[in-house]
Amino acid sequence: MDKHLVELEADHPGFSDPEYRERRNEISRVALGHEPGQPAPRIVYTDVEMLTWKTVFDRLTTLFPSHACHEFNQVVEDLGYTADSLPQLADVSAFLEERTGFQLQPVGGLVAARDFLEALSRRRFCATQYIRHHSQPLYTPEPDVVHELMGHAPMLAIPEFADLSQKIGEGSLKADDQQIEQLATLYWFTIEYGVLRRDGQLRAYGAGLLSSYGELEHALSGTVDINKFDPAIAKDTAYPITSYQPLLWEVASIGEAFEKMESFVASM
Repeated sequence: MDKHLVELEADHPGFSDPEYRERRNEISRVALGHEPGQPAPRIVYTDVEMLTWKTVFDRLTTLFPSHACHEFNQVVEDLGYTADSLPQLADVSAFLEERTGFQLQPVGGLVAARDFLEALSRRRFCATQYIRHHSQPLYTPEPDVVHELMGHAPMLAIPEFADLSQKIGEGSLKADDQQIEQLATLYWFTIEYGVLRRDGQLRAYGAGLLSSYGELEHALSGTVDINKFDPAIAKDTAYPITSYQPLLWEVASIGEAFEKMESFVASM
């Protein structure tokens, strides 16, 4: 058995598709062979993969004007994403490095929380290059290149968000295992599922929301509980990973989230 075989859960849309699994395996091997500090390897995406990107892109961009924060929409425009071209990690990483000093570091799959957070402390974001299964283009049970490019990358070009990401990463450097788990939870509630409220209007800034049509629509539907972000409380709050989020945490600005996380990390 190939030691780099990507393990998928039985409920993964691609679990019973040997061609998809081999493709995942192929892209994983490319990432594992990447030399740190070098540009991310370029992937020649298939027609099926390009169609999956286009399907998600077309749906998400109908919601961005009304559901995404202003800063995100501005960066997406600057990036010049289009439905017919799946961006390469290397090109987007170069854009980010010029804007905020962040780089996208290709990985073959999920990364342990401690390693992921440590990379953030160095302004390195561990990013996948494979894409979700074509049978369910609007759903993925794990991070994929759509999640990275549509959710994380535009936000990492925003200085306040880049600083927030790095600050959470810095908290991991001297953290014990329990604190790592708490930081991972706070990462989830801010970087992945954070929302802003400005002038009475709720907008998404978290990548998990911005890269999921269903989650983004649900988050701003008025049916989700929204709490004021308090790291001391949020750090021990459970959350589901296979269903829409029933609880989100709001701030008035990304800068506010940074200030609260800075104080929390200092108190650890």
